[in-house]
Amino acid sequence: MPKGYVVLTEAVKDPEGMGAYSAASAPSLGRGGASVLSVDARPTILEGQWHGDRTVVLEFESVEAAQAWYDSEEYQAAVPLRHAAADTNAVILEGFEMPARPS
Repeated sequence: MPKGYVVLTEAVKDPEGMGAYSAASAPSLGRGGASVLSVDARPTILEGQWHGDRTVVLEFESVEAAQAWYDSEEYQAAVPLRHAAADTNAVILEGFEMPARPS
């Protein structure tokens, strides 16, 4: 089963508010089985334009696990803090598994 990834791009308008969101959401990450792969304030843009000034990449065991974390009461309680502190885009992506090569 492919992994699930949550990618958030955030245009932070209230750093203290984002701190409150981070503190409120952190416990849900552990309980949801997330691995934080990246929190980057300066992504290298190769083409086009990128939204925001911070990008977060989370890894889950599956798309279903990512969706369950996002929909959880615990995480949803933190979401209004993020909405108040940043303009955010968020997506769930299905990981890619390379097909087996013939022997």
